Amino acid sequence: MTKDTKLKFVREYPINASAKLLYPYLSTPSGLSQWFCDAAKVEGDNVFNFVWDGRNHYAEMTGHRTNKSVRFLFLTEDKRHTPDAPYIDFHIESSELTQEQFLKVVDYSNEESEEEMEELWDNLLQNLREIVGG
Repeated sequence: MTKDTKLKFVREYPINASAKLLYPYLSTPSGLSQWFCDAAKVEGDNVFNFVWDGRNHYAEMTGHRTNKSVRFLFLTEDKRHTPDAPYIDFHIESSELTQEQFLKVVDYSNEESEEEMEELWDNLLQNLREIVGG
């Protein structure tokens, strides 16, 4: 039985790193595999294979703006699009007032628990901060 309900998790995380430094960690297989997943590689035209716990998860990079944002739209196991597909958005934002950098994460997924999502992303972002020194 498949679930129809999805959770849209949105958080902004302060991060002490320039957009130029941060962007490759959000948009390249080598960068993503250091903090986001166990392994990542590009398979074909903008299709990424993210590996978590030995399982493949395919996602198409459907949008990106250099040093600004990246969107990954998740695909089926046979790399097809589905209606209302899960996605992850990363947006690098800065406060003009305080000059602080933020990483805005939007995770639209089948996860039911916002608390579990928050714990997951808090841990992932802690890993990323340790890598970029922020």
